[in-house]
Amino acid sequence: MKQTLFSLSAAAAVTLVALGATSTSIAGQGSTGTIVGHVRYMGPTPVNPVIRMGADPRCNKLYAGKRPTSPTFVVGADGAFANVLVNLDGSFPATPASTMPAVLDQKDCQYVPRVIAARVGQALQVRNDDPTEHNVHSASMAGNDFNTTQPIKSMPFDFKLKAGEILRVRCDNHTWMAAYVGIFDHPYFSVSGTDGAFTIANVPAGKQTVKAWHEVMGTQTQMVDVQAGKTTTVDFTFMPAQKAAAVTPVRDIVIPETLTVASIITR
Repeated sequence: MKQTLFSLSAAAAVTLVALGATSTSIAGQGSTGTIVGHVRYMGPTPVNPVIRMGADPRCNKLYAGKRPTSPTFVVGADGAFANVLVNLDGSFPATPASTMPAVLDQKDCQYVPRVIAARVGQALQVRNDDPTEHNVHSASMAGNDFNTTQPIKSMPFDFKLKAGEILRVRCDNHTWMAAYVGIFDHPYFSVSGTDGAFTIANVPAGKQTVKAWHEVMGTQTQMVDVQAGKTTTVDFTFMPAQKAAAVTPVRDIVIPETLTVASIITR
C-alpha cells in the first residue's frame, strides 16, 4: 500500500511539473505581435528618368527597342508604393544576425532589388549576372565602406555590415545604377512589395515607433500599440506636397518634360 501511495505521489509530482512547464510555455507565447500594412502614393505618379546606356554597348544591347528607366518610383494602378523601407525605431534585446547573406544582384545593368534590408553583422552579397564589368561602390557614413570591381562571371562580393545606416550603393562604371541597403541592429524591418504591402513579425508587445522611408519622399513616422498575439495594421501614404529628402543627382539620363522626380523634390 505504501509503495502504491508513493507511486501515486510521484506521478502527481511529474504531472505538476509538466503542467508548470506547459504554463510557462504558454505564458512565453503571445509576448509578441505582428505589424502589417500598405504603403501608397497619392497623386500623379512621377515619371521616372529615362536612362541612356550608350556609354556601354553591352548594357545598351540588353534594351534593344526599349527605353529603360530608373526605378525610383514604382507605383501600382491603385497607388501601391513599392521599395519603401519600413522599420521599428528604438532599442531592443540583442538577437543574432542571420547567417544567410542579404543579396543584391546586378541584372540588366540595374541593381535588383532597388531597396533591401539587413542586420548589422550580416553579410551583404553582391552578384553580377550581366555580360559586362561593374564596380560596386558604397557611400557610407558609418564605416560600411567598399569599392571593388566585379568582372563578368566573377565570384559574388561579400561584405560584413558593420553599423546601422541607410547605405547607398552605386556603380562607378554605370552612373545610373543605384541601390539602398537599410542596415539595422534588430530584425524588425521590411520593404514594401509591388502591392505596397509589408509585414514585420515577432514584434515585442507594447508601444512601438514605425518609420517608412523612400529615397525621394523621405521619412514618415507613426506610433502603434502592438498587442500580444495579435496583428496590428499601420498604413503610410506619401503625397507630392510632402517635403522630400535630398537625392544624389543621377547622371547620364534624359528626363521627360512632364511630371518628373526633380519636380517632386522641388515642390
